[in-house]
Amino acid sequence: MASRGGGGQQGARVGELESMSLEQLKAVKEQTDLEVNLLQDSLTNIRTATARLDVAASSIQDLSLRPQGKKLLVPLTASLYVPGSLDDADKVLIDIGTGYFVEKTMAEGRDYCERKISLLKSNYEQLLEVCF
Repeated sequence: MASRGGGGQQGARVGELESMSLEQLKAVKEQTDLEVNLLQDSLTNIRTATARLDVAASSIQDLSLRPQGKKLLVPLTASLYVPGSLDDADKVLIDIGTGYFVEKTMAEGRDYCERKISLLKSNYEQLLEVCF
């Protein structure tokens, strides 16, 4: 996808487009559509990941306020929960990707989420600059 450039460069591209056959123009359109869809998917994925990390950070905050031994429901799936109790209220397991988990303190867990959110927001802004 073309970023904003000088007017002379855009004029050259228009000249190239005018000299293309119908089949070549269709190919350019398909390629452009694929790039637009890829960018839209990337933006959506970043927004989804940011929302999940926001929920995780607030859950860590909520969990840190609960006393040890507190009864709660533990989610097994999005719609299936089992009763449990909070044994170690000072540590959380953080999913760092591809099935790997790291044990962190509550403060380290919140910090991890905040750093990832900051990184994702930066990536989102960079993608927006490419798009527009």
